[in-house]
Amino acid sequence: MSSTEDSLTAVPATAGAEAGGEAAAAAGAETGAETGREAIVRAARRAFTLRPYAEVTMRGIAADAGVSPSLIVKRFGSKEALFNTVVDFRAAADELFAAARPGLGRHLVLTMVGLRDRLRGDPLLRVVFSLGIEDERTLLRARFREQVTDRLAAALTGPDAQLRAELIAGQLLGLGATLSLHRPDGAGSHAGPERLADLYAPGLQRLIDGA
Repeated sequence: MSSTEDSLTAVPATAGAEAGGEAAAAAGAETGAETGREAIVRAARRAFTLRPYAEVTMRGIAADAGVSPSLIVKRFGSKEALFNTVVDFRAAADELFAAARPGLGRHLVLTMVGLRDRLRGDPLLRVVFSLGIEDERTLLRARFREQVTDRLAAALTGPDAQLRAELIAGQLLGLGATLSLHRPDGAGSHAGPERLADLYAPGLQRLIDGA
C-alpha cells in the first residue's frame, strides 16, 4: 500500500483566513493533544472500516475528526502509518484481558461496553466489517488473531485452549455486533453494563474455565 497518493506533507498556502483557521485548529488540537489524537483515530477507524483503503483520504479523515490535515501528518506521518495504527488491537486487548481468570468473563463484558462508549465505536468489530481489499483484510485478521485470540489462548489452561479462545473472541464480536445492530433503541440501549454482564458473562466464563 502506497501512501504517496495521499501525501500531505506540504499543504499549499491558501487565503489568510483559511490558513489562520487551519493553524487555529492545529493549535486547538495540540492544546488537547490526547483528545485530538483520539478523534483522528476514531475517524480513521470509521473510514478504513467503511471504505477500501484506496478511497480513504487524509483530508476526509481530518474533516471527520475536526482537525487540520497537517496535524494528522505531524502525528502519524502518512496514511499507511495511520492505517497500521488503526489495525492495532493491542491497547484494547490490554484492557480486555486485565483481570484474573476467575472473573474474566464479567470483566470482558464490562470492559467491552466501556470501550464502546469511550471510543464511540466497537474496539474489535472492524475485523468483521472492513471493506478493504483482500491484502488489507488478511492483515486485519492476522493482527486480530495474534493480538487478541492467540494472546487469550496463551493465558487459558486446560484442553482446547485455542478453540476456546476463538469462541470467546467470537462471543465478544457477537456482543458488539448485537449492540450495534439494535441501536439506538434496542433493549441493550436500556440495559446497564452490569445487567449485560449478568446475562452474557456466564457463557464466556464457562469457555474461559473450560467447563
